[in-house]
Amino acid sequence: MEKVKDMTKGSSTKLILNFALPLILANLGQQLYMVIDAMIVGRGVGVKALAAVGATDWTYWLVLWVIQALTQGFSTCIAQYFGEKNLKDLKCSIAISVELCIGFGILLTILGVSMASPMLKLLDTPQNIYQGACSYLITMFSGTMIVMAFNMAASILRALGNGRTPMIAMAIAAILNILLDLLLVIVCNLGIIGAAVATLIAQLVAFLYCFIALSKISMIRLKRKDWKWKPVVVKKLCNMGLPLGLQHVMIAVGGMVLQSTINEQGFLFVAGFTATNKVYGLLESSAVALGYAVTTYTAQNYGAGLKKRICQGIKSSVIIGILMSICISAFMIIFGKHILSLFISASDYGAEDALKIAYHLLFIMSSLLSSLYLLHIFRNLLQGMGNAIAPMVSGLVEFFMRVLIATIFIKIAGQPILFFAETSAWIGAALVSIIAAIWKLKTYQTS
Repeated sequence: MEKVKDMTKGSSTKLILNFALPLILANLGQQLYMVIDAMIVGRGVGVKALAAVGATDWTYWLVLWVIQALTQGFSTCIAQYFGEKNLKDLKCSIAISVELCIGFGILLTILGVSMASPMLKLLDTPQNIYQGACSYLITMFSGTMIVMAFNMAASILRALGNGRTPMIAMAIAAILNILLDLLLVIVCNLGIIGAAVATLIAQLVAFLYCFIALSKISMIRLKRKDWKWKPVVVKKLCNMGLPLGLQHVMIAVGGMVLQSTINEQGFLFVAGFTATNKVYGLLESSAVALGYAVTTYTAQNYGAGLKKRICQGIKSSVIIGILMSICISAFMIIFGKHILSLFISASDYGAEDALKIAYHLLFIMSSLLSSLYLLHIFRNLLQGMGNAIAPMVSGLVEFFMRVLIATIFIKIAGQPILFFAETSAWIGAALVSIIAAIWKLKTYQTS
């Protein structure tokens, strides 16, 4: 089993690719959770059930993205200490990260469960799907600690250059999730709640696998003294984790405003957007994986003070990202209709209209997918160099783009403008991240 990987030596392109590819497979496995849930719910229960799950997307992502941002921010510091070969602060940062995650996990669980129903009402969720959406959301929020535990364990492994273990964990969990979906949703007839329970059990298994792998890495075995809070380490962790968490809160809130406007268009429109949003996870998963690779590579080399290697890495990442996005875009444009049809049963009322809406949105997203990959590359470059403020500003741009389209532009251009809400947010945020990254690299090289 792969343990740790020093990314301060060797070919930048090879290191980034070797690190990113297992993460791409791992993220595809994680997205497979949501895709399979949607497929089984949409075809096994119905279009209304699919719309109910889709109506929860942005509200759930509000908590999920905060978890991912916090753990990624903490792991950036861990990667920097690893690059410095600072074993003492490395172990301390892992211990404090775990403690912080426990605290934030409890807080997010309480907030999530208590806000589920009010948020769905605030978003004008259609009455015929409200109850199902609420049940699904409460179940998912109840398992927040499981999701937090897996993301923290996987983030620590990635910070140490190990992308293989999270990939295997997600592969095992994906298979388990499929079996549990079929059992709980179809056989036991638990519907939407069954899909949520299946996802959480699968995430728990993924965490346990990563935890076992972490326990075998001797260099990070924690002692009692490592759990004592060190002000310098705590400050560094919070300076990275909290701004990233706030950034994703803003992104999710902007998405919730957009979701509210989408909900007003009726359940068929919601169902169409839901089907594409599940495929969107597959579109983005490679970008997220490449972003993680950029963060780990940059953070380790930043910690080691290797300026030229950081520039080499970003050039390689841009080439890899553009090539990936072109291939994925072409695949989705050609086969998108067939993929989307897996979510919607042709026998359901309005299925044809929902499918047309879904493919129209997928076509637009696929055509502009390169901007999403550039956004992840440059945003994660900034994070790896310890800059959490510029990514937060790019998150603010995402927020404003979605809110402007959902509240103002729709009154001018009507319903069709909603199809461009996501891509407009990508492009705006990518421009901010690229400009900030260029400035950061220039100042770093002259320092």
